[in-house]
Amino acid sequence: MSNKISKLPFKGTANQERELHEVIARMRNQQGALMPILQAAQGIYGYLPIEVQRIIAEDLDVPLEEVYGVATFYSQFTLNPKGENKISVCLGTACYVKGSGEIFARLQEKLGIGNGECTADGKFSLEACRCIGACGLAPVMTINDEVYGRLVPDDVDEILAKYQ
Repeated sequence: MSNKISKLPFKGTANQERELHEVIARMRNQQGALMPILQAAQGIYGYLPIEVQRIIAEDLDVPLEEVYGVATFYSQFTLNPKGENKISVCLGTACYVKGSGEIFARLQEKLGIGNGECTADGKFSLEACRCIGACGLAPVMTINDEVYGRLVPDDVDEILAKYQ
């Protein structure tokens, strides 16, 4: 998972921001409130852009660095938006030995994004994962809930076309 800052512009709504302020107001006096507030914020926005982290820091009166530190330390949090179609390529041992690295490279090339990133149009996000338990179908990738197995790099174009 990549925790680079997203290149996509932040598109939060006034309703989302109001909901976030309400969550913070409700939880701010609880011991260890930052974690559940970050979880709630990610639920509201789908990810934790710097703009959302700033709101949390200001409302809690804590340094932005503290909020960012927690957001980047725990793997459950992401600083990047997810695409309409979430692509995950298994880079576990069985898949990697059978060529999943080449599949991943082809997807990066075709989509113009890296690991943990989202395309500018918001259609696709890409991430590497470890074993998904489908080793008999290696190499494997998923798009949303659909599993694609026994892949070769030349399969990528046809599969992506289904989601265009």
